[in-house]
Amino acid sequence: MIDLWKGIANTWDCDEMGHMNVRVYIQKAFEGLGHLAGACHLSHAFKPSSPSTLVPAEQHIRFIREAHPGRPLNMVGCTLDVDETSTTVYQEMRHGDGSVAAAFRTRLLHVDATSLKPFPWNARTRAALEALHGEPPAATAPRGLDLSVAPSPTDEISREIASERGAKVIGLGMVPPADCDVFGRMNPHMFIGRISDSVPNLLHDWRSRVASSVPGQEMGGAVLENRIIYRRWPKAGDLFEVRSSLGRVEEKVHSLIHWMLDPDTGKPWMTAEAVAVTFDLKKRKVIPTPAALMDELATIAPGGLYL
Repeated sequence: MIDLWKGIANTWDCDEMGHMNVRVYIQKAFEGLGHLAGACHLSHAFKPSSPSTLVPAEQHIRFIREAHPGRPLNMVGCTLDVDETSTTVYQEMRHGDGSVAAAFRTRLLHVDATSLKPFPWNARTRAALEALHGEPPAATAPRGLDLSVAPSPTDEISREIASERGAKVIGLGMVPPADCDVFGRMNPHMFIGRISDSVPNLLHDWRSRVASSVPGQEMGGAVLENRIIYRRWPKAGDLFEVRSSLGRVEEKVHSLIHWMLDPDTGKPWMTAEAVAVTFDLKKRKVIPTPAALMDELATIAPGGLYL
């Protein structure tokens, strides 16, 4: 694996839980992908004048150890596979002591920068991508999400379906110019960022009750894994809404399915599944969910959405 990024978690990168927010992990991962592109003769890929670029089709992130403000971080990466128009890249964010903070598996498409239509790598770039092939450690493999399960077709996901299934709107907004890249499309990290901003509208009170089941605990929440399917790319001024439903609930973990939709057309911008926990902000440990509250979560987050 080659070096892709070095830096820290800044204070402003961290959220109310005291650790780096999920969106910032993805933001730094994409900085790292810029260096991988440069190593494969694609240093132009993220510049405004570029005729081609790289866009994610799907991404899995496993969050392994919290990142706190001011602590050193670095990132390495390799390719897992390469075909005519795409590659899957593995990235590993590490703490200064070498322990793993997070692991990313991202399928990237090589596309026309305007139309987003995939087209083949040139021979030199493909050879460089293949030369970076590596094997990720077993310890960072997907754990709570099965990546072999194919995501649903885009035409089976809509605002109408979400409404029919009773999935609640937990987030609403408009894409500002500041959230967009040099091509005018919303940055990848802002998709999960908007989900992160929306989830408290669904789970804050429930997590508070979970935490209060044992005196002295201070409620927090954290995502352990995310699988994101990037479907369409909103631009500045586009509207979005987030609808979510329960995936599963167990004593220590729960998963939610999120749909980010265009309220004007009803079509999806993205879909995602997240595995999360309620945890004690004082002890930084998972808080088990009482059985009665496990049953309650199915009522709070109905809808039966799917990835």
